[in-house]
Amino acid sequence: MEVLAFGSIEEWRRDEDFHPRMAAVLVNIGGRKATEQCIAAEITTLVTEFRPTPVVVLSDNDELAQIFKALECGARGYIPSSTGFDVCVEAINLARAGGIFVPASSVLATRRVTEPGREAARPMAGMFTERQEQVIQALRRGKANKIIAYELNLRESTVKVHIRNIMKKLKATNRTEVAYKLSEMFPVEIGALD
Repeated sequence: MEVLAFGSIEEWRRDEDFHPRMAAVLVNIGGRKATEQCIAAEITTLVTEFRPTPVVVLSDNDELAQIFKALECGARGYIPSSTGFDVCVEAINLARAGGIFVPASSVLATRRVTEPGREAARPMAGMFTERQEQVIQALRRGKANKIIAYELNLRESTVKVHIRNIMKKLKATNRTEVAYKLSEMFPVEIGALD
Protein backbone atom coordinates (compact mmCIF):
# COMPACT_ATOMS: atom_id res chain seq x y z
CA MET A 1 0.00 0.00 0.00
CA GLU A 2 1.45 3.34 -1.05
CA VAL A 3 0.70 6.11 1.46
CA LEU A 4 0.64 9.77 0.48
CA ALA A 5 0.22 12.58 3.02
CA PHE A 6 -1.43 15.93 2.30
CA GLY A 7 -2.08 18.86 4.61
CA SER A 8 -5.36 19.75 2.93
CA ILE A 9 -7.71 18.73 0.15
CA GLU A 10 -6.47 21.71 -1.88
CA GLU A 11 -2.90 20.42 -1.64
CA TRP A 12 -4.08 17.01 -2.89
CA ARG A 13 -5.95 18.62 -5.82
CA ARG A 14 -2.79 20.43 -6.98
CA ASP A 15 -0.97 17.09 -7.34
CA GLU A 16 -3.97 14.87 -8.19
CA ASP A 17 -2.87 14.09 -11.75
CA PHE A 18 0.54 12.85 -10.60
CA HIS A 19 -0.77 10.15 -8.22
CA PRO A 20 -2.54 6.83 -8.75
CA ARG A 21 -6.26 6.49 -7.95
CA MET A 22 -6.85 6.47 -4.21
CA ALA A 23 -7.99 3.29 -2.47
CA ALA A 24 -8.95 5.07 0.77
CA VAL A 25 -8.81 8.46 2.48
CA LEU A 26 -7.60 8.65 6.09
CA VAL A 27 -8.41 12.00 7.68
CA ASN A 28 -6.71 12.84 10.98
CA ILE A 29 -8.89 15.13 13.11
CA GLY A 30 -6.52 14.88 16.09
CA GLY A 31 -8.03 16.25 19.29
CA ARG A 32 -10.93 17.94 17.50
CA LYS A 33 -14.36 16.36 17.88
CA ALA A 34 -16.51 14.93 15.10
CA THR A 35 -19.53 16.44 16.87
CA GLU A 36 -18.19 19.96 16.19
CA GLN A 37 -20.15 21.39 13.29
CA CYS A 38 -17.09 22.37 11.23
CA ILE A 39 -15.45 18.94 11.66
CA ALA A 40 -18.67 17.09 10.80
CA ALA A 41 -19.00 19.28 7.69
CA GLU A 42 -15.39 18.53 6.73
CA ILE A 43 -15.96 14.76 7.02
CA THR A 44 -19.21 14.98 5.03
CA THR A 45 -17.47 17.01 2.31
CA LEU A 46 -14.66 14.46 2.02
CA VAL A 47 -17.13 11.56 1.87
CA THR A 48 -19.15 13.31 -0.85
CA GLU A 49 -16.15 14.41 -2.90
CA PHE A 50 -14.29 11.08 -2.83
CA ARG A 51 -17.26 8.69 -3.09
CA PRO A 52 -17.02 5.70 -3.69
CA THR A 53 -13.53 5.79 -2.12
CA PRO A 54 -14.00 5.13 1.62
CA VAL A 55 -13.13 7.84 4.15
CA VAL A 56 -11.79 6.69 7.53
CA VAL A 57 -11.39 9.05 10.50
CA LEU A 58 -8.32 8.96 12.78
CA SER A 59 -8.85 10.73 16.11
CA ASP A 60 -7.35 11.20 19.57
CA ASN A 61 -10.87 10.78 20.95
CA ASP A 62 -12.52 7.39 21.48
CA GLU A 63 -15.92 8.49 22.84
CA LEU A 64 -18.88 6.67 21.34
CA ALA A 65 -20.71 9.93 20.51
CA GLN A 66 -17.76 11.01 18.34
CA ILE A 67 -17.67 7.65 16.58
CA PHE A 68 -21.40 7.74 15.82
CA LYS A 69 -21.17 11.29 14.48
CA ALA A 70 -18.33 10.38 12.12
CA LEU A 71 -20.30 7.38 10.84
CA GLU A 72 -23.42 9.56 10.42
CA CYS A 73 -21.30 11.85 8.23
CA GLY A 74 -20.52 8.86 5.99
CA ALA A 75 -17.13 7.75 7.31
CA ARG A 76 -16.46 4.03 6.79
CA GLY A 77 -14.34 3.72 9.90
CA TYR A 78 -13.19 5.46 13.07
CA ILE A 79 -9.73 4.71 14.44
CA PRO A 80 -8.60 6.09 17.82
CA SER A 81 -4.95 7.20 17.73
CA SER A 82 -4.25 4.76 20.56
CA THR A 83 -4.84 1.89 18.12
CA GLY A 84 -1.78 -0.06 16.98
CA PHE A 85 -0.41 0.37 13.46
CA ASP A 86 -1.34 -3.16 12.28
CA VAL A 87 -4.95 -2.68 13.37
CA CYS A 88 -5.05 0.70 11.59
CA VAL A 89 -3.94 -0.92 8.34
CA GLU A 90 -6.55 -3.68 8.68
CA ALA A 91 -9.27 -1.14 9.56
CA ILE A 92 -8.51 0.72 6.32
CA ASN A 93 -8.54 -2.58 4.39
CA LEU A 94 -11.93 -3.41 5.95
CA ALA A 95 -13.31 -0.05 4.78
CA ARG A 96 -11.88 -0.69 1.29
CA ALA A 97 -13.67 -4.06 1.24
CA GLY A 98 -17.00 -2.39 2.06
CA GLY A 99 -17.06 -2.86 5.84
CA ILE A 100 -17.10 -0.34 8.66
CA PHE A 101 -14.48 -0.30 11.43
CA VAL A 102 -15.49 0.77 14.94
CA PRO A 103 -13.22 0.24 17.98
CA ALA A 104 -14.72 -2.55 20.07
CA SER A 105 -13.34 -1.05 23.29
CA SER A 106 -15.57 2.03 22.92
CA VAL A 107 -18.68 -0.04 22.21
CA LEU A 108 -17.98 -2.45 25.07
CA ALA A 109 -17.38 0.43 27.49
CA THR A 110 -20.94 1.59 26.85
CA ARG A 111 -22.31 -1.91 27.35
CA ARG A 112 -20.60 -2.19 30.73
CA VAL A 113 -22.15 1.09 31.85
CA THR A 114 -25.67 -0.12 31.07
CA GLU A 115 -25.38 -3.59 32.61
CA PRO A 116 -27.02 -3.80 36.05
CA GLY A 117 -24.51 -3.71 38.88
CA ARG A 118 -21.60 -2.60 36.68
CA GLU A 119 -21.77 1.13 37.38
CA ALA A 120 -20.79 0.62 41.00
CA ALA A 121 -17.66 -1.19 39.85
CA ARG A 122 -16.75 1.69 37.48
CA PRO A 123 -17.84 4.99 38.97
CA MET A 124 -16.00 6.96 36.25
CA ALA A 125 -17.62 4.99 33.41
CA GLY A 126 -19.79 7.87 32.25
CA MET A 127 -16.80 10.15 31.86
CA PHE A 128 -13.85 7.91 30.92
CA THR A 129 -13.22 4.74 28.95
CA GLU A 130 -12.04 1.68 30.83
CA ARG A 131 -8.50 2.17 29.50
CA GLN A 132 -8.50 5.82 30.60
CA GLU A 133 -9.59 4.67 34.06
CA GLN A 134 -6.60 2.32 34.19
CA VAL A 135 -4.29 5.21 33.27
CA ILE A 136 -6.01 7.40 35.89
CA GLN A 137 -5.42 4.81 38.62
CA ALA A 138 -1.74 4.70 37.70
CA LEU A 139 -1.56 8.52 37.65
CA ARG A 140 -3.12 8.66 41.10
CA ARG A 141 -0.34 6.36 42.29
CA GLY A 142 2.22 8.83 40.88
CA LYS A 143 3.58 6.48 38.20
CA ALA A 144 5.58 7.78 35.25
CA ASN A 145 4.33 7.37 31.66
CA LYS A 146 6.98 4.75 30.90
CA ILE A 147 5.88 2.62 33.88
CA ILE A 148 2.18 3.05 33.01
CA ALA A 149 2.92 1.97 29.43
CA TYR A 150 4.79 -1.12 30.63
CA GLU A 151 2.12 -2.15 33.17
CA LEU A 152 -0.79 -1.66 30.76
CA ASN A 153 1.06 -3.11 27.75
CA LEU A 154 0.78 0.15 25.79
CA ARG A 155 3.18 2.39 23.95
CA GLU A 156 4.34 5.44 25.88
CA SER A 157 2.90 7.67 23.15
CA THR A 158 -0.50 6.01 23.66
CA VAL A 159 -0.32 6.73 27.39
CA LYS A 160 0.40 10.38 26.56
CA VAL A 161 -2.68 10.51 24.32
CA HIS A 162 -4.83 9.05 27.11
CA ILE A 163 -3.43 11.57 29.60
CA ARG A 164 -4.04 14.44 27.18
CA ASN A 165 -7.67 13.31 26.68
CA ILE A 166 -8.16 12.92 30.45
CA MET A 167 -6.75 16.43 30.99
CA LYS A 168 -9.14 17.85 28.36
CA LYS A 169 -12.15 16.20 29.95
CA LEU A 170 -11.19 17.56 33.37
CA LYS A 171 -9.98 20.93 32.04
CA ALA A 172 -6.73 20.28 33.89
CA THR A 173 -3.36 21.73 32.91
CA ASN A 174 -1.04 19.08 34.42
CA ARG A 175 -0.91 15.61 35.99
CA THR A 176 -1.07 16.94 39.54
CA GLU A 177 -4.24 18.85 38.77
CA VAL A 178 -5.73 15.68 37.22
CA ALA A 179 -5.05 13.73 40.42
CA TYR A 180 -6.43 16.54 42.58
CA LYS A 181 -9.63 16.98 40.56
CA LEU A 182 -10.24 13.25 40.44
CA SER A 183 -9.78 12.88 44.19
CA GLU A 184 -12.41 15.64 44.63
CA MET A 185 -14.82 13.99 42.18
CA PHE A 186 -14.18 10.35 43.06
CA PRO A 187 -12.80 9.98 46.59
CA VAL A 188 -10.71 6.84 46.94
CA GLU A 189 -11.39 4.36 49.69
CA ILE A 190 -8.35 3.70 51.89
CA GLY A 191 -6.44 0.79 50.39
CA ALA A 192 -8.24 1.03 47.02
CA LEU A 193 -5.07 2.16 45.24
CA ASP A 194 -2.83 -0.52 46.71
